[in-house]
Amino acid sequence: MRDFRFSFNILDVGSRDALIDRCRRSAELGYDVVLAADHLGAPAPFPLLVAIADATPQRVGTLVLNAPFWNAALLAREIATTDVLTDGRLEIGLGAGHMKWEFDAADIEWKPFGGRVEQLAATVDDLHTFFTTDFDELPEERDAPRPLQRSGFEGSGPPLLIGGTGDRVLRIAAAHADTVGVAGTFQIPGKPPGTFRLATAEETDERIRFVRKHAGSRADGIEWHLLVQMVVETDDRESAARRIAERMTGSMTADAVLDTPYLLLGTVDEMAEQLARHRKRYGFSYITVHDPYMEVFAPVIDALRKRG
Repeated sequence: MRDFRFSFNILDVGSRDALIDRCRRSAELGYDVVLAADHLGAPAPFPLLVAIADATPQRVGTLVLNAPFWNAALLAREIATTDVLTDGRLEIGLGAGHMKWEFDAADIEWKPFGGRVEQLAATVDDLHTFFTTDFDELPEERDAPRPLQRSGFEGSGPPLLIGGTGDRVLRIAAAHADTVGVAGTFQIPGKPPGTFRLATAEETDERIRFVRKHAGSRADGIEWHLLVQMVVETDDRESAARRIAERMTGSMTADAVLDTPYLLLGTVDEMAEQLARHRKRYGFSYITVHDPYMEVFAPVIDALRKRG
């Protein structure tokens, strides 16, 4: 059974000093990794990660890059340069993208899901190619930047996380990812793209089984990632679950709220016990919370580490 790793994702910068102070605080609280998203309206991921790594000893990563946003050759340059500038502490998360408005605002073609998945698969392959290609056109005294790490991308780059919920994305993850993020979000039929509901415990079981089946001999080496959508410290889990279920307007029952791995509710000890059960049941050992929950979740990290 893998040891736990803990991370949180940065949602905004504010100022450089505020960013650095927050990341240093997260290191004191026991977080191993600081993550950046890839959304319009959020900070640009790569300069953000370089600034963080320059100020803290933590690893840094993306959760997740929208593959259709990127030209693979230029993305390979970004990844390689950032891996060098972070002393080999970079982790790369990739996904297919799901917010149509971002594509429209950036004047990037919004393809049907299958087309976006094809772009994700091509990006994984192309990054490996660019990490290993010698460019004959470069002057003799220059070399293309290469990642320091040799773990992901068929041993040519940083560790690779692929996140998603659908069959096609998870097949790619099963074939290529060092870390698989079972995102636990399902598009609600008839609603605009990006309108999601959370997966139940049983649906999560099924998604894990699906990845393991398609990963074959790779399955036992996969690290399993859980993005916790909400952390609620309370001494009355049932009442909190009922309130959350009411806000979800019928997409989940209170019992499903209590059971899903994507929500943490309870006292510190109860939340620690939830995550211990999730690791045993699903394999989830790499846990991420959103930035607003960084402080409230920190005692859970301490409780789990004291358990060993």
